[in-house]
Amino acid sequence: METIQIVLLAFVQGLTEFLPISSSGHLILTPLLFGYELQSLAFDVALHLGTLAAVMLYFRREIATMTIAVLQSLRTRRFDAPDARLGWMIILATLPVIVLGLPLKSVLEALRDDPTLVALVVAATSIGFGLLLWWADFSGKRARDEYSLGWKAALFVGVMQAVAIIPGTSRSGITITAALMLGLTRKAASRFSFLLAIPTIIMAGGLETLDLLQAGEPVDWMSLLLGAALSFVFAYLTIHYFLKFIERISMLPFVIYRVLLGAVILMLVW
Repeated sequence: METIQIVLLAFVQGLTEFLPISSSGHLILTPLLFGYELQSLAFDVALHLGTLAAVMLYFRREIATMTIAVLQSLRTRRFDAPDARLGWMIILATLPVIVLGLPLKSVLEALRDDPTLVALVVAATSIGFGLLLWWADFSGKRARDEYSLGWKAALFVGVMQAVAIIPGTSRSGITITAALMLGLTRKAASRFSFLLAIPTIIMAGGLETLDLLQAGEPVDWMSLLLGAALSFVFAYLTIHYFLKFIERISMLPFVIYRVLLGAVILMLVW
């Protein structure tokens, strides 16, 4: 891969993984737009590992606190401590991806072989789920934090996350939408979405790694390392500044971007 292609894809992945605008859709559209061949599965795995490292580093204190609290709750059989409760809700919200992930993953693999169909799907999901995000942000009460979520709410967010396997949906976008619908503040919805990304990316990366090992394709390790390192930097900065400004800027800029992106794609395809 050319260096400029690696930098471009790492920037796209690092920026879009945690913004509500779909990383999978942008990773498919970017090479089509710039005339590159679709990147390898190995490179996709490397980019996701970079963003995983970024979110784990950013939330390292929360992860450590929740892990200890969850283990203590197993020992004491008391689950009412806020950090333990949040940890269990993240685990619970991950279950729908385990159940629905593999069936929906086959849909994604079929789409990758048809650029026109991929573009149409990304356009439709970008517009449709973008408008849903706007409605959730506009109508949501925005009065709760992430520690207030119960098991029904966690499952609801988890089911919505499973839908994000479809390109253009945006994992962060749909989970933030669901959390806003449940009355969370923008920052709390985003924090829960980012924490939920950790087990989800680990599982997705594990499945993609297994596929990669079974395929037995040659690997360009320098490209992978550079891509992972750059996506880590871009993702960390994205998380930091998104959480810093989201309460002030609202979701509207991302909704406008999604609608415009979908409209441009439709014009190009048709």
